[in-house]
Amino acid sequence: MAEREQQRPPAAGLRGRGAASNPPNRFARLHYVREADDPAAPAPPTQFFRDASRSIISCNDSPDVGFEVSINPYRGCEHGCIYCFARPTHEYLGFSAGLDFETKILVKEDAPVLLERALASPRWQPRPLALSGVTDPYQPVERRLQLTRRCLQVLVAFRQPVVVVTKSALVTRDLDLLQELARVQAAAVYLSITTLDETLCRLLEPRASQPPRRLAALTALAAAGIPAGVLVAPVIPGLTEHELPAILAAAARAGARFAGYSLLRLPHAVAELFQQWLEQHFPARKAKVLGRLRALRGGALHDTRFGTRLRGEGLDAEQLAALFRLACRKSGLSPHAPALSSAAFRRPTTQLSLFAP
Repeated sequence: MAEREQQRPPAAGLRGRGAASNPPNRFARLHYVREADDPAAPAPPTQFFRDASRSIISCNDSPDVGFEVSINPYRGCEHGCIYCFARPTHEYLGFSAGLDFETKILVKEDAPVLLERALASPRWQPRPLALSGVTDPYQPVERRLQLTRRCLQVLVAFRQPVVVVTKSALVTRDLDLLQELARVQAAAVYLSITTLDETLCRLLEPRASQPPRRLAALTALAAAGIPAGVLVAPVIPGLTEHELPAILAAAARAGARFAGYSLLRLPHAVAELFQQWLEQHFPARKAKVLGRLRALRGGALHDTRFGTRLRGEGLDAEQLAALFRLACRKSGLSPHAPALSSAAFRRPTTQLSLFAP
């Protein structure tokens, strides 16, 4: 990586975690302050809690996210990506957007049953569904619980089109199900790659698959006939933006057919967490990264406006978009995912037996 500065060691025994603290929940009056400077303080273990949600499909009217409906089998994400824009969603549950987001995972045990019920309803209008959109459907616990796989089984039974977005090579476990959907033009998969630098990846995304494994997953998906693409998300100005062409080229060589990108977003507590992360790992580059981000955000660190929140604005944003288009052309990648079809959607006439022990 160009201009690589010496990194500081991880703080206070938080190996394998993205956040080093729990910032206050903006909805709570009281909060717990961890003794982060105590070298004997252990990193908090991951805890799992049952989520008793009574519905599984979420709707949104955002014009710039690329989907109208999505499902998330989990809340919180053990991947621990320090920049994750979804971290503040944990505050609605009474937790912190910091360590709590990656150590207190809510599990929707009834997700497959709820999904089957929703798709079977005559009120459901078939249209592409995103899996997931807020937290990664293939985070580490999925290997054991297989909630995402069981949801995919439901989608196959209904031939419901789905777009999967993940940072995990575990997606290749479900090639058989994704193939079934791909045969009726009802599946596409994005592998999200932020950097090709494995050392940087461990700091940014401590429990996500390393870049070579994600590229290998792209190859496996392509070989199985499943439309696969790369999502460069987020692009971090002053830290990873120079890697955009290399990421697209590597993904194309691995078998990707399409690509997308989005700019770093720092809503609510994520801004504080990311600045702490920069101070810990890249103190000499902190001012540059934040300055470049402000240049793309009209002088602010975050922008909630549709149309600019994912791309930025101004000359720098135009140059980034031009770089992406040029890199796509050179790599032979489409800047758009393939259109999925709901034509094969069906409601099984017999009761599904997907959940039998």
